[in-house]
Amino acid sequence: MIELHPEILEKDGKKEFVILPYEEFLAIEQALADAEDLAALRAAKKEEQDSPGIPLEEVVTTYGSEDPEAQPQQKR
Repeated sequence: MIELHPEILEKDGKKEFVILPYEEFLAIEQALADAEDLAALRAAKKEEQDSPGIPLEEVVTTYGSEDPEAQPQQKR
């Protein structure tokens, strides 16, 4: 959980603005981005849940190594 240290500014006796340390703002911004990414991932998984899949072995056979760092071998 993000620990916040807000400073609340009032206008006419009502809470109007919040000031946060910049690092806390960045942490909140990242947490919101992560939550949006997770929601998008869950929506995509739900949308594709009934789609047929391709076994990893078939993908490797068709496209090559399962190691993303592996370089395609050149024929000599």
